[in-house]
Amino acid sequence: MGGGGGSKKILVGFVVLMFLGSVVYFRLWTIDYKVSSDETELIRRQFDLANREAMDESAEWRLKYDVEEERSTKCMNELKQIKGSLEKENGNAASINQKLVMLQKENMALVERMEALKQELEAEKLKCSLQ
Repeated sequence: MGGGGGSKKILVGFVVLMFLGSVVYFRLWTIDYKVSSDETELIRRQFDLANREAMDESAEWRLKYDVEEERSTKCMNELKQIKGSLEKENGNAASINQKLVMLQKENMALVERMEALKQELEAEKLKCSLQ
């Protein structure tokens, strides 16, 4: 029965060690709590500052986006106007080309007619000189 007293000593030693461990843990926890409560305000201020900076940067980027979007819209409107005027000019150019082709044909007919009249005139001059 001498072994029974040794297990009681181990059990008592274990309980004492558990108690001392708990005391040390609670002591460390209270130190950490005091430090962390002091740092909480500092962390909150840093977060607020970072949040304001992020909002300012977001506002900057939004402004840049709005400006670029406005420029893009303006360019698109100008392109539409130019495209419309080019299509109108292309329609005018087509009618001008048709008129040009007609005038060239008419000119060729007039040149042929003029050649025929020259030949007729030469023939008349020749007749007159022979008489």
